[in-house]
Order: sequence, then structure tokens, then C-alpha cells
Amino acid sequence: MKRLLPLVLLGLLACTLPTRIGQIPLPTMMPTLVPQPATLQVPSGLPEAKLGTDKNPFILALPPSAQPAPSVLAAGKILTALLEKSTGYKFVSVIPHDETELVKDFGIKNAHLGVLSSLGFLLANSQGYVEAAFARQQSGNIFYGAQFIARSDAGFISYYDPIKGENSADAIVALAQFKDKKPCWTDEHSPSGYIVPLGFLSDAGVQVLTPAFVTGHPTVVRAVYAGGICDFGATYIDARAYPGLEDKYPDVMKKVVVIWRIPQIIPYETLAFVHDMDEDQRRSLIRAFVDIMSTADGKSAMQTLYGFDAMQVVQDSQFRDFRKEVIASGLDLTSLVK
Repeated sequence: MKRLLPLVLLGLLACTLPTRIGQIPLPTMMPTLVPQPATLQVPSGLPEAKLGTDKNPFILALPPSAQPAPSVLAAGKILTALLEKSTGYKFVSVIPHDETELVKDFGIKNAHLGVLSSLGFLLANSQGYVEAAFARQQSGNIFYGAQFIARSDAGFISYYDPIKGENSADAIVALAQFKDKKPCWTDEHSPSGYIVPLGFLSDAGVQVLTPAFVTGHPTVVRAVYAGGICDFGATYIDARAYPGLEDKYPDVMKKVVVIWRIPQIIPYETLAFVHDMDEDQRRSLIRAFVDIMSTADGKSAMQTLYGFDAMQVVQDSQFRDFRKEVIASGLDLTSLVK
């Protein structure tokens, strides 16, 4: 009986096992449920939060820089705090890498106020991104001029009276003598050492030879003084008095003379506001900046950030002459902003 029991058990198992491996029933696999992101239903027609609130603060653009100095960051915090205190609005700050990015930031509303160079403002304003609010003031002026210079023995007639401090002829007369002559320009991005003088030459119908870009206003003076490099040049007023030039060239003021002076139409830097800012907010910000510049902390912050020791309220219309000459130069404004 003990030997029959194992045989009986084996027989029973043989009756219950499938005849082939493929017939072995596999356990039923339950599908794994992967959580799917819910579709966010945003109610349509909801108005954007008012500019200057916690949900939509004003964005102040600090000076473009890839690596801002700690002093700039500290000044930015001071300025935003002062603006909040003065206006009651909320502010945050951004630091674009370069001015080209800053112009784009104004266009996409990633900046609502900030300082632009003369050419940067012209570009942003021409694209409808910004409006002028303040211009940096230097020596009591918010615009500066330029001058055409040449050697006194180069055969050109000077149409500038240094005693009266004024031109004695129109540009079309004074600049005609530069036809087919070679200029010395400072660099391709200089309003006073290249762009605006080129615009005046173009307005006067004067074609010049291929220029020499010599980098820097004092260098233009030295090149004209030396002779053989170019026939004439253009600089800000008055680059001949640049520190150190007269020490090296005692007769520079006599040997290099002003042929004609461009009026003061070139702006210094411009504090601009985004173009569609609410008028009440614009007035509030203007009052705030006026008040801020009257305080030691505010003026120090503006000087550290933008080089503003003084500034003056301006309108877009005051840049009309500058715009005209930049357009007359025939240069691509987009490529001039860097």
C-alpha cells in the first residue's frame, strides 16, 4: 500500500496538468495606469492684472551686462525700493545681456522702463516700443554736437568762427569741399564720429572716398594732425582739447582747425517708458524720478546704474533732427545697436 500511494498521486497530477507548455495559463496582467497631465482650462476673457501690481509688476531694466557688478545689483535694489515707495506700484528688475536684447525686451513687455543709448532709443522708438521720458543732462545740455576738422594747411576753407562760436555758411556750402576726399571716422557705432556727420554729407550731396576707421575721437585728431592718413575727420566738440593731446602736440589747436560744426542734435542716454503705458502711471513715474534725483540715495543709484548726475524731461519730438540725420546716413539702424 505504501508503494501504491505515490503512483496514485502521480496519476491524479497527470490528469490535471496541460499536455503542452504553451497551454499553461498565465496570470492576467493588469494595465499600469500612468497619470496624465490634466488639461488646464483657462477661462477666456479674463483681464490681465493691472500693471504695477503684485501679479504684474513694473519691470525696470538695469544696464545690459553679462556679468553685472555687485554695486550695480545693489543700486538696482535701492532704485526699485525707492520707486515702490514713491509710487505705490510693485517693481522687479531684469538685466539684459546687451542693448539689442533690451530693445527686444521692450517689444515683448519684458521691460517697462530703462535707459537706452541714443541709437538704442531711436531703434526702439521707431519700432513703436518706447517713448522718451528723461534725457541725461551733461554740462547743462541734453544734446551735443559734432565737428568736421582738417589740417590748417590742407587747402580747405573754414566756415566756423571760433570767436563767435557759430558757422558762417550752411552745410551744403561748407561740406562741398569734401567731395572725393577721404575721411577719418572713429568707429561704425559712433553718432558724432561717423553716423551723423555722414548724414550731413549725404544731405549736402557729398560723396567721399573709402574712409579710415581709426577708433576713438582723439585718434581722429592725431590722424588729421599727422596727415597722409585722411583728408578730414569728424569728432565730438571739442576732441582737440582731449587731456594729453596738447601736451604731446602743443600746436594742435592751430594745426587742426574746425571746418564746420554740426548743431547740438545728438542726445545723450534716454530713460524711456514702454509706449502704451497708462498716462496716470507715466505721470506718477515722472514725479517719482524727479523726487528720487533730489535724494542722495536716489541720485547715487542713478549715477551707479546709468551715469545720470542730472536729467531733464523730454518728448519724442525733440529727437526729430537726430532721427533725420541717422536716416540720411543710409546706415541700417538695427546693425548700429549692439
